[in-house]
Amino acid sequence: MKLVIQRVKNATVELDGVIVSQIGKGLLIFLGISKQDDNSEVNWLAKKAIELRIFEDDADKMNLSLADVNGEVLLVPQFTLYGNCDKGRRPNFTSAAKPKKALNLFKEFASRLEEIYIKPKLGYFGEHMEISLVNDGPVTIVIEK
Repeated sequence: MKLVIQRVKNATVELDGVIVSQIGKGLLIFLGISKQDDNSEVNWLAKKAIELRIFEDDADKMNLSLADVNGEVLLVPQFTLYGNCDKGRRPNFTSAAKPKKALNLFKEFASRLEEIYIKPKLGYFGEHMEISLVNDGPVTIVIEK
């Protein structure tokens, strides 16, 4: 599993021009799931994302977690995180999990985030989405397990 985590001031997901999910201050998490992944990574990655100290304290140091700032989470599935661009000009997505498996792990990850801290707002699995965000910093972290 691979996470691309962006600290945001706000973020939205649109489908067909309609906002279907949105958050204020918090984390926009793009979740990629490979065909080798299973649920053994879910707990560690969810806990790591929630506990990352990437929000600024009163001294402008990245020292606070999502919970410390009462932040929100927007979780978006993104199979393209497992695109391989080593050969040719078109990415190869054979490392990405098949849709059924990926959807199950996406749902499990969302449930684990809710158990640890907060119910995430969600992007839509298998849909063409328009994601808008204001990256705060910018701060972008990539975690893979």
